[in-house]
Amino acid sequence: MSKTGKRARNPGIRIGGVLVEAGERKSVDLEAGRLYTHAPTTLPVQIICGRKAGPVMFVSAAIHGDELNGVEIIRRLLKAPILGKLRGTLVAVPIVNLHGFIDKSRYLPDRRDLNRSFPGSEQGSLAGRIADLFMREIVSQCTHGIDLHTGAIHRSNLPQIRANLDDSTVLSMAQAFGTPVILNSAIRDGSLRAAAMQKQIPILLYEAGEALRLDEFSIRGGVEGIIRVMRLLDMLPPGRRKPPKEPIVARSSSWIRAPDSGLFRAYVDLGERVVRGETVLGMVSDPFGEREQEIRAPFSGLVIGRLKLPLVNEGDAIYHVARFHRTDLAHERVEGYQDSLEADDFPYTDVGSLD
Repeated sequence: MSKTGKRARNPGIRIGGVLVEAGERKSVDLEAGRLYTHAPTTLPVQIICGRKAGPVMFVSAAIHGDELNGVEIIRRLLKAPILGKLRGTLVAVPIVNLHGFIDKSRYLPDRRDLNRSFPGSEQGSLAGRIADLFMREIVSQCTHGIDLHTGAIHRSNLPQIRANLDDSTVLSMAQAFGTPVILNSAIRDGSLRAAAMQKQIPILLYEAGEALRLDEFSIRGGVEGIIRVMRLLDMLPPGRRKPPKEPIVARSSSWIRAPDSGLFRAYVDLGERVVRGETVLGMVSDPFGEREQEIRAPFSGLVIGRLKLPLVNEGDAIYHVARFHRTDLAHERVEGYQDSLEADDFPYTDVGSLD
């Protein structure tokens, strides 16, 4: 703000050679190469510039092309009337991996994982070139970021934030997002999070639901979480809804794996508590039922991810469990979160009023 207390005018932003000025909203297609049919491929971006200056935040989805919840989250976010009160700039990129999105695939045509290809290279592989374009045109111009993901195919995740909680700004953003669980997650080489951190841009990763499916619970939580972070950053005015209880932080988590091959029958769902040696997670048996093996929790915690496919090979990951000192509090947060998203007056449905 200026010395008189008035907020400065938004200076605008230029993406793909297109200038978006204060009070404007524009869609830009960044050229990302061509198909072998000669048809162009683009990276679709929508930019909303508030009239007043403020943070510049990107929200991205479908870096893995089969992860669809984030695309719907961004669609609903862009329709929210509250964005008429935006301060600063919102840069929305609903489909980063267009090739994978079209093919309903996690990967690019060369089987590379885009989220292991950052910061990329203008002269590198297809994945490297897309990553480089995204970093140059989007990330490098932003002050904050939120990247939206789901579980992999046949795996579903409880709504959760994964972030570097040793960064105080990231921690405050993660707490504001409001998921019941925050996971202190190590930075993976080649990930968007790693590349953003190299540029000192605080970023959250939202995980919820499973690939190739739209999940209403996960979508509502994502829209609400983004709005909450924007309010924290003073990009939007304060809301009237009661804030959620402070999320529970897990400093570690582990996958529990199938002890044998066969048909897997799951007994525990997402968000449930498990107790070491007591909770029976499920059963693996052969098709005749002659050989059955019970799977008990090897440690206590809360289920934040699970396999949805009933066919398993020995060693397959079946349950992702986060460790907590107080699993009862973690379970309480999950129940409260579910109730708030399912309430009759919940505003973040298909469009909703976000005032």
